[in-house]
Amino acid sequence: MNSTTTPTPAAEPRRVDQLLAHYGESHQHPTNELIHFMAIPLIMLSLVGMLFALHPYVAYAFVAASMVYYARLSLVFLLTMMLGSVLVLALVHAMGAMVLKLSVVIFVGAWIMQFVGHKLEGKKPSFFEDLQYLWVGPLFVLSKLFIKLGIRW
Repeated sequence: MNSTTTPTPAAEPRRVDQLLAHYGESHQHPTNELIHFMAIPLIMLSLVGMLFALHPYVAYAFVAASMVYYARLSLVFLLTMMLGSVLVLALVHAMGAMVLKLSVVIFVGAWIMQFVGHKLEGKKPSFFEDLQYLWVGPLFVLSKLFIKLGIRW
């Protein structure tokens, strides 16, 4: 390098990568990770189901707000979460009159699984630190799937 060349500063990591790295710090135990792969989608399903039982527009507003959050992080995650949300809403509609009862049972069971996983991990859930990690959790699951499939987010 000659004296007229200045080094290029290292690129700042993208916000989504920072969030996933931080989330991953408390999700390294293989069993905890496996539990999260099952429990996080169930929690999202149950949360949308409970909101739907309150009023369908509340569930739709939650999904829409979630999509705004994901749009700010990554187009690939946004598109994938949009597809996932369509599936979740279809499942919620399929629950019919049982939506509240089923959603509560799923919600409680999935959170029990999460806390068992974090007991194994020896670290508290990330959302205790910052509520936005409730929306990062699904991205963590997707990021692991994307890595296996060779998809860059």
